[in-house]
Amino acid sequence: MTHQPPEQSFTLAVTGMTCAACSTRLERVLGKVPGVTKAAVNLATEQAEVGGQVAAADLVAAVAKAGFGASVVTRPDEALARQEEEHERLSRHGLLMLALSAGFTLPLVGQMAVEMLGFHAMLPPWLQLALASPVQFWIGARFYRGAWTSLRGGTGNMDVLVVLGTSAAWGLSAWHVLVGTAHHGNLYFEGSAVVITLVLLGKWLEARARRSAAGAIRALMTLRPDVARVERDGLVVEVPAEAVAVGDMVVVRPGERMPVDGCVAEGVSQLDESLLTGESLPVVKEAGDAVVAGSVNGDGLLKVRATRVGAESTISRIIRMVQGAQAAKAPVQKLVDKVSNVFVPAVVVVAAVTFLGWGLAGDLERAFVSAVSVLVIACPCALGLATPTGIMVGTGVAARHGILIKDAEALELAHHTNVMVFDKTGTLTEGHPAVVAVAGGDGLLDLAAAAQQGSEHPLARAVLKAVAGKTLPPVSNFRSFPGRGLSAEVDSRSLLIGSPRLMAEQGIDLSALAPAAEAEEGQGRTVMWVAEAGRVLGFIAVADPVKPGAAGAVARLRAMGVEVVMLTGDNACAAAAVAAAVGISRVVSEVLPEDKAAEVAKLKGEGRVVAMVGDGVNDAPALAAADIGIAMGTGSDVAMQAAGITLMRGDLALLPAALSVSRAAYGKIRQNLFWAFVYNLVAIPASGWGLLTPVIAGAAMALSSVSVVSNSLLLKRWKAPSR
Repeated sequence: MTHQPPEQSFTLAVTGMTCAACSTRLERVLGKVPGVTKAAVNLATEQAEVGGQVAAADLVAAVAKAGFGASVVTRPDEALARQEEEHERLSRHGLLMLALSAGFTLPLVGQMAVEMLGFHAMLPPWLQLALASPVQFWIGARFYRGAWTSLRGGTGNMDVLVVLGTSAAWGLSAWHVLVGTAHHGNLYFEGSAVVITLVLLGKWLEARARRSAAGAIRALMTLRPDVARVERDGLVVEVPAEAVAVGDMVVVRPGERMPVDGCVAEGVSQLDESLLTGESLPVVKEAGDAVVAGSVNGDGLLKVRATRVGAESTISRIIRMVQGAQAAKAPVQKLVDKVSNVFVPAVVVVAAVTFLGWGLAGDLERAFVSAVSVLVIACPCALGLATPTGIMVGTGVAARHGILIKDAEALELAHHTNVMVFDKTGTLTEGHPAVVAVAGGDGLLDLAAAAQQGSEHPLARAVLKAVAGKTLPPVSNFRSFPGRGLSAEVDSRSLLIGSPRLMAEQGIDLSALAPAAEAEEGQGRTVMWVAEAGRVLGFIAVADPVKPGAAGAVARLRAMGVEVVMLTGDNACAAAAVAAAVGISRVVSEVLPEDKAAEVAKLKGEGRVVAMVGDGVNDAPALAAADIGIAMGTGSDVAMQAAGITLMRGDLALLPAALSVSRAAYGKIRQNLFWAFVYNLVAIPASGWGLLTPVIAGAAMALSSVSVVSNSLLLKRWKAPSR
C-alpha cells in the first residue's frame, strides 16, 4: 500500500521568474503535480503557495524541472533574510552588468547622435560587431537561458521576445559585416545593444521598486529583538529570543523592545506599540496587563511572564498574515493570468504578420525593423505586476496603521462593502461594566466601594474601578445574597447593596428615587441600590459604556455610503440605547449566537456586500458567514481566525480607515491594469505600422514595468480619514 502524504500547505521561495508568463506557467506546472489541490504563484513576492496531499520534495523537483529554483519556506523571517541577501547580490550583479552594457552601447548610440547632427561618423562595421557581441551573448546570456527554459516547458515569456528581437537585429547586421555588404542603412547593432541595456535598466529599477513595496514585512521583522534577559536560578541571563519558553520571567529594561508576548508581573512603564497597532500614544502598563512582542518599553523596568513565544507571538502572527495577504491573488488577477497565458504566442504571430505584410509591400527593411519592434515592446511584465504590487503596498500600509488584511480577496471585497453589521458588546461598547450615574448624597460611591472590597462580581469591580486610587476604610461582617446583592459594615455603618428584590425583602421603600431609577433602566442600565438602617441612601447606575469613537466611526461610514446595522443578543432596551448613542437606526436585538449567521445571510440575500464586525467567540459564525469579517484585535483568537480583516486595537476609527485603504489599493490596481492594457493595445499596433524603432520600443517596455510599480508605491502616501 502506497503511503499517501497528509494534506498540508507549503510556501515556496521561487527564483528565476522574469514576467507574468513565468508565474502563470509555473502555476500550471505545480497544479499538475499529483496530489496538489491549489497552487498560486506571485511574481511580486517571488513565492508560491501550494496545498494538497503532496510531498515538499515533489514540488521542488517539479519547479526545478520547469527551469526555476525553489526552496520550502519553514521560517518566514529566515526566508526573508535569505531573500534580502539574494536580492542584494543580484542588485549588485545587475548594476555591474548594466554598467558594462552601457559602456559597450554608448559608442554605438554616440554615432547615431552625431549622425542626427548632420555629420558622418559611422564606426567601422567590425568595431560595431565587436561592441555589440559582448552585450548580446555575454551580458544578455540571462535572456537566452530564460528563453530556453521557457520554450523547453512549452510556453513563451518575456525572454523569448527579447531574444527573438535582439538576435534578429544582431544576426542580420553580423551577416552584412561578414559578407562585406555592410553600410549605414543595414546595420542594427545599436538597436540590439540598446534594447538589452534598457531591459536591464528596467529590471534593475523594477527590482528596487519591488523591494520598496515589500518594506512592510522588513519593518515588522526588525521589531523582534535577537536576545532576551531571562531570570533562571536566581540570575538574569541573556538567551536568544527564540529560546524563551512559556512561563519564563523576562526582564525588559527601559528603551528595549519586548522580546515575547506576556503579562506584566512587576513594574510600571509606558509602552510604545505604534508599529504594531498604529496607536501613536504610549500605553501605560502595570502588573496584570498584557504586553506584546515588538513594543518599546518606556522609562520603567518591567518583569514579564512569557505567555506566547516564537511563532505564536503576536508579531509572528502579524507577519504571517501580512505575508499571506501579499502572496495571495485577488480575483481580478484571473483575467491577467488568462491574458498572459496566450500573450507571447500571440505577439510572435503579430510580429510574423507584420514582417510578411511589409515584405509583400516591398519594404524589407521596414518589415524587419517593425517586426523587431513588435517583439521588443510586447513585454507582459507590466500586466503581471499590476495587481500584486498594489496588494503588497496596500496591505503593508494598512498594517502600519494597525489594520491586518488576511488575504487579497478581503482587500478586494472591502472596497465593495455597502452594509456593515456591528456586534454590540465589546465592539460598539467597551465590553465591561462601568459606573455611569450616581443618585444620592456625597460619598455614596466611596461607601459602596468600601463595602464591596474583595468582591469579584463584575458590578463590584466597576464600582471599585470608579474610585481607583482612593484609600477606602476596612470592611467587616460581609455577607453575600447570591443573585441579589450583599450586606457589610463600613465605619460601623450597616449597609445593604443590591437589587430591588433585595430591598423589597428587607422592607425598604424605593419610591422617592423610583422615577430616576426607571429612567436609567430605560436606557438599558443596571441599577444597584444602596441602603442603611432600613432607609434608601441612593443608587448607582452601571452600564457597558459606548466606546468614545463609536459615533464618529458610524458617521464616517454612513458618509462613505455604507449602511450600518447593529446585531446583538442583548435586550431591545439596552440595544436601542446604544444604537441611539452612536447613530444606528437599524437594530436587530435578542438574537442567539447561532442565529447571528442567519441574520447576516438575510442581508446578503438582499444583494448586499456585507461586512460583519465582532470580537467574541459567539461572533465567529457570523464573521465567517459575511462577505468579509472584521475582528477587533482586543477580542478572541477564534474571531480573528474567522475574519478577513483584524483591527489591532479597539479603535472603531480603523473601520472607515480599512474601507478607505481598500478602496485606495483597488483604485491603484485598476489604474495599473488600465495602463498596462492600454500600453500594449497602443504600442503593438504602432510598432507594426513602423512608427516605433526597436530602441524606442525597448525604452517604452522597460518604463512600463517601472511605472506600474511606481504607481503602486504612491499608495504609501495614503492617510487614514481624519477623525
